[in-house]
Amino acid sequence: MTKHFISFLLLLSLLIFPLQSINAQEVSGPIYIVQPGDSLSSIAVFFSISQTDLMTANNITDPNQLDVGQQLVIPGLNGITGVINTQRINFGDSFRSLTRRTQVPLDMFKKLNHIVSPSEFYVGTNMIVPVQEGNQGLNKRISTKTGESLLEAAAKQNTDVWTVAYYNDLQGSWDAVPGDTLFAPGESVEQTVSGLPSAFVSAQIRDLPLKQGGTGVIRVKTASPDVTLGGILVDHQLHFFPLEDGTQVALQGVHALLHPGVYPLRMDATLPDGSTQSYEQNVLIVSGNYPDDPLLYVDPKTIDPAETEPELNKLVEITSPVTPEKLWSGDFYSPASQYAESTYFTSRFGNRRTYIGLNTELSVQGFHTGLDFGGGTGLPITAPARGKVIVAENWTVRGGTIIIDHGWGVYSGFWHQSKFLAQVGDVVEQGQVIGEVGGTGRVTGPHLHWELWVNGIQVDPLDWLTNTYP
Repeated sequence: MTKHFISFLLLLSLLIFPLQSINAQEVSGPIYIVQPGDSLSSIAVFFSISQTDLMTANNITDPNQLDVGQQLVIPGLNGITGVINTQRINFGDSFRSLTRRTQVPLDMFKKLNHIVSPSEFYVGTNMIVPVQEGNQGLNKRISTKTGESLLEAAAKQNTDVWTVAYYNDLQGSWDAVPGDTLFAPGESVEQTVSGLPSAFVSAQIRDLPLKQGGTGVIRVKTASPDVTLGGILVDHQLHFFPLEDGTQVALQGVHALLHPGVYPLRMDATLPDGSTQSYEQNVLIVSGNYPDDPLLYVDPKTIDPAETEPELNKLVEITSPVTPEKLWSGDFYSPASQYAESTYFTSRFGNRRTYIGLNTELSVQGFHTGLDFGGGTGLPITAPARGKVIVAENWTVRGGTIIIDHGWGVYSGFWHQSKFLAQVGDVVEQGQVIGEVGGTGRVTGPHLHWELWVNGIQVDPLDWLTNTYP
């Protein structure tokens, strides 16, 4: 009787507590560090596992219980150990160079990131990179030049050709291609780790991914101070300028109507001996998420292509030259700073707009090219940064217009003014009054419209009020 009773209790315990025994099992797998914006559902989808399995593996009962920096075990990823890092791809991080440098097997890297083709690998995206237990970090970057043997290139980095061949899956010293980027263990002698050619020590793009209406900041360090840089972002020529730390920087606006997607970024380096090295990679550009403004009814003359196109062409011509001298320093200040307590933004940059001519069927679609500050006629407009006044005149669409050249291809424009207090040729200081608010040109009421151009493209001025450039 006792044996039957004990057997009954054992059976009963299995029926009552089956889930507890499963949850108590220790689940192994790689560790993922929770990033800002992550949720349990998004993490589960990314790793192609169920949210239930993810919660079970980590003893999570509340799906909203997730903290940035929290460590999660990812079940079901057989053969992967250690910590799974999220790495933002920057310029020079090619598909081949990243897998070589991290020594992550190609199939595993593709599986983790759902990559079908290397063409899906572009600047501005986040990639999952497992830090394999026992893997040795490869920090020496080696790139052979035309006519240079792998033995010579390896010797410059204090390593040997057999080590380089082993870690980069080369058949031998003869298997290296000029310009290819290879890696070896140890600390680099002269270059940082990336997939760039030897003329480039490093290249970084700030605030990735780039957005519609944003300002791209491209900072490059070259192997020699005598290297001359150039290049193209989307379809605009880049202009590089020296900084005090020995790097060179280029600023480039991204058009607010550019379709989100991937676009080319090419860097060109001309070496002191006249030889050139180039590197091109696709860059992700994302939506600025700009809303629609209400319909705007305006004077038909101000949206007539016969008036608007010549004026826009004139503006583009004025803001295209790149002055080599940088006139500003530090942050930009609001041009409405002297009446900040009584103003607000009446319309922001990038908002999609439709203008309709009063008492006509004429309509024009576009976007808001600047930042509007509310305010009445006569309020003071101040220079947001030091620069030189190159335009002070009345235009049809933009009304009372002042344009300031800040140098390095950066221009400020102030439309609809009622009065000019600065003239062409004046070098104005930050905070200096340059004019007064008005209601001239294409307006529905008096306000200050501030426009900012960076290397031939209008950008969001608000970015320049909240960030320091370059």
